[in-house]
Amino acid sequence: MSNVTVAKEVVKETLIGSSEPSQVSAESKARFNSHAVKDAESGELILGFDEFVAAVAPKGEDFHKISREQYFILFRVADTKSVGKVSFADWGIFENLLAKPDAEYEIAFRLFDVERNGHIKYDDFRTLYELNKGPNNIPFDWDSEWAKLYIGSKKNRHTLDYPQFTQMLRGLQGERIRQAFQSFDKDGDGYIDPEEFERIILETAKHKLSDHILQNLHTLCNISASTKISYANVRAFRNVIGEMDLVELILRRAIDKSKDGKITRPEFLNEAATITRFSLFTPMEADVLFHFAGLDEPSGRLGLSDFAKVLDPSWRNPIYDALEGSLLGKKSAGSSILFGVLSSTYNFALGSVAGAFGALMVYPIDLVKTRLQNQRSAVPGQRLYKNSLDCFQKVIRNEGFRGLYSGVLPQLVGVAPEKAIKLTVNDLARKFLTDKRGEIPLWAEMVAGGSAGGCQVVFTNPLEIVKIRLQIQGEVAKTVEGTPKRSAMWIVRNLGLVGLYKGASACLLRDVPFSAIYFPTYSHLKKDLFGETATNKLGVLQLLTAGAIAGMPAAYLTTPCDVIKTRLQVEARKGEQTYNGLRDAAKTIFKEEGFTAFFKGGPARIFRSSPQFGFTLAAYEVLQTLLPMPGSVPESSKIPTSTVVGSLDSSPYGRSRNALKVILDLDEDFGKVKLPNENGWRSLPKIMGGGGQ
Repeated sequence: MSNVTVAKEVVKETLIGSSEPSQVSAESKARFNSHAVKDAESGELILGFDEFVAAVAPKGEDFHKISREQYFILFRVADTKSVGKVSFADWGIFENLLAKPDAEYEIAFRLFDVERNGHIKYDDFRTLYELNKGPNNIPFDWDSEWAKLYIGSKKNRHTLDYPQFTQMLRGLQGERIRQAFQSFDKDGDGYIDPEEFERIILETAKHKLSDHILQNLHTLCNISASTKISYANVRAFRNVIGEMDLVELILRRAIDKSKDGKITRPEFLNEAATITRFSLFTPMEADVLFHFAGLDEPSGRLGLSDFAKVLDPSWRNPIYDALEGSLLGKKSAGSSILFGVLSSTYNFALGSVAGAFGALMVYPIDLVKTRLQNQRSAVPGQRLYKNSLDCFQKVIRNEGFRGLYSGVLPQLVGVAPEKAIKLTVNDLARKFLTDKRGEIPLWAEMVAGGSAGGCQVVFTNPLEIVKIRLQIQGEVAKTVEGTPKRSAMWIVRNLGLVGLYKGASACLLRDVPFSAIYFPTYSHLKKDLFGETATNKLGVLQLLTAGAIAGMPAAYLTTPCDVIKTRLQVEARKGEQTYNGLRDAAKTIFKEEGFTAFFKGGPARIFRSSPQFGFTLAAYEVLQTLLPMPGSVPESSKIPTSTVVGSLDSSPYGRSRNALKVILDLDEDFGKVKLPNENGWRSLPKIMGGGGQ
């Protein structure tokens, strides 16, 4: 056998496959076996059409752009003998084919290579095309000058080998769009209506575009002053969607250089000029890209989340998702509810751990703050503590190191529901008050934070009154002999339900403004000072610093309310002033101790509240990263890593779908099963002399 013959055989085997089974991975074999059925004639395991589609298109496959029956195109390729069934040997060959770098084009070639000899005849190609094109689709002229250059004129048609066919297929979509534009441009002025442009794209490129683009095709005319769409607009649009991979590369590099994770049109063009040798993208093409990406963000400064709706063809219409969810039935609804419950439990658990950690870290400072605030004498010589440091030293000297943690247990027990409610309400309120562009005004941030602070009082007031009485208890024991030591449960039983909410009005007056100041400050510090974006996650030290700084103004400015709350909630000793409510306490403190009394323990409160919230929120965000919710999608994964269905592209599923997308450049309806009284795709094997199905 000559070298030429050997080479021809190798090329032939590469293009039309081998009859010998290929090496199949254990995973692939398991997938075949899990879907295969026993053949009635031979007793072997085989895949029929339905079984084959189930094997190459899993249950979670998105069929709203490529319908399920169109996967029969791939069945025709895998069914190498045209007998209506795919054997394990056929399956091995098909899987091996999908692993090739040019699998999408090879599948298309094998589909039209009817005689399986490594060449495509024009007549076979036209027969399959006519059988599968849509009945009302825009016609395509196969005798055009463009087509003649690839397949020859009517009198001199020639066969296409693999390289020639793939090159023709590469430019086919652009020619279809050109011919369609020309057919609608009746008066020859180079303009068509937006509705006509929409029809052209829906019939030629729907399978490669996201729902966001498809819904807004008619708005392309808005990139110019005209109410119509020019051919220049159409070509610019076609060039952008044809170079999505390069567009994404440029966008990612430009966004990486941006401090806030967003770029403008000039920044995109500058990066494009740096990456591409001949300034591949024109100003109009940049206009097209930024127009569709910025429909919901008129500022013109866009981030990856904006471009995702253009880059990722798997991006779906939220209305479609909601409709699909309503059609999934009780099972999916139940699963969704269950996942929601598990997610809430997960967030509650993380909030509890983070809150307990934050409280434990600063509890000694909290105890010092409470004792200073409860110190009522206006005469310096009669004061038990001179300042925070003096109080700290005397607690250790009189009560030991454990005295610094008096009352810590109820604090740790109560911090779980408190933090869970606070974080949840703030998140829900922020989402509700965020506009369609993803922005939330400052007043809305303050309302969200204030609402969170108000809701937490249900848990914080009983927690605070028990904690405060336990914190003061050690001090009383040293000044009044014979004072019994009370437990947290004794205090709860003694106070009763009503007593546990003593000073609740002061607690509200403290917690509402605290949270209204704290949460917006924390959010803006992360974003404006440390530059947090979707692609720039902050480190633990940055989160801790942002949380600590945000707590400083919130803690100090609400100290007067905290002083009043402490005085109302602490158990007065014999001879000490008692108060009849919020107003009376404020008047009496001001009259007897002066204005400065309202800021007693202010520095201690800053040193306690500031780092506590820093530790809590930093721990919460770190725990979310280290212990992600099982089944949840990380934030980074929500931004497309590829222009075609993310990480699924390299799998057999993704390669199968991509092969269909190349074939559908011929016609959006290609491969759809015809009505019973029409010649359809399923009768194709009979036409070719095969066994049929």
